[in-house]
Amino acid sequence: MLISPEALRRVVTSMCMAAGSQAPEAAQVAANLVEANLCGHDSHGVGMLPRYIHSALDGRLQVNRHARIVSESGAVLVVDGCRGYGQVVAREATELAIARVPRQGVCVMALRNAHHIGRVGAWAALCSAAGYVSMHYVNVVGHAPIVAPFGGTDARLATNPFCAALPDLGDGPVILDMATSKIALGKARVAMHKGEPVPPEALIDAQGRPTRDPNVMYQSPQGALLPFGLHKGYGLAVICELLAGALSGGGTAQPAHVRDNSAVNNMLSIVLDPAAFGDPAAFHAEARALMAYVTASPPAEGVARVLLPGDPERICRAQRLREGIPVDDNTWAGLVQVGAEVGVDVDALARGAAQGTRAR
Repeated sequence: MLISPEALRRVVTSMCMAAGSQAPEAAQVAANLVEANLCGHDSHGVGMLPRYIHSALDGRLQVNRHARIVSESGAVLVVDGCRGYGQVVAREATELAIARVPRQGVCVMALRNAHHIGRVGAWAALCSAAGYVSMHYVNVVGHAPIVAPFGGTDARLATNPFCAALPDLGDGPVILDMATSKIALGKARVAMHKGEPVPPEALIDAQGRPTRDPNVMYQSPQGALLPFGLHKGYGLAVICELLAGALSGGGTAQPAHVRDNSAVNNMLSIVLDPAAFGDPAAFHAEARALMAYVTASPPAEGVARVLLPGDPERICRAQRLREGIPVDDNTWAGLVQVGAEVGVDVDALARGAAQGTRAR
């Protein structure tokens, strides 16, 4: 089905409030999840909500919490997310970092102990909107590993995203936002709900054999995701684990830490002011020239044009704003089921929120 963004935001807001969130928090979560869907990242969109609601109800996610400054020294800031909604505490932590950049031209911010922070590109976009360059290293703790190391046959790491962004240089910010696994776990969930295979060389089963069946990630014993780019993605995943987890003090995937089937993120963010490095106009001119040169490459067969990081999201967002957001039947059924658990009639709420709910 295709559903309007307004309808989805109404559904998410109501369900979060039913699970204990105050209205401002619920609205922030809704805005973030629906924006992920609009940008084409359904793995980090409203399909995450059932897990969020269950975690809020049993206390693995602490509702109505805010980011807390742990320490600050020079350009270094350490923030605790207090197990609050990542959509709230990651925004607050990023805004704290942005506010400190003018002092020294840079802020290095470590956020630890935040519930799932969603699409990391959302926080990079905040830095871009402020005119800053940023890099973000993220790890995931609280649940069993789901990504195999290069050359291994079982899971030892998480999807450990890396993100880097530049400010708007004319056609929107340049934002590279990626998991270090070939696909995010949420994309395996989306493929399973759609009854589709995942791309080749993205998964192994519990015996370490290659498979395209996403169901292996939701069975016991569980399979594992594979890193992108063989040893390169694996190496970057280890770097994210060490910088986001060990350096921040939030912990890593090693088994000495408690695994309560929660989704806790730690993030190391480096936010830079281009003006601290020289003439911003010269930086912008050189960057624009490089991007024009790269995108002028003659497109390959079947490719309309060469894109830059951030372009696919902008294209998808424009289309989905026009046409609505596709939500597969299994994802919608999950929302309906969890809505019923907290006393929210999701179908009725969606119909009442917008007339854009329609069958495919």
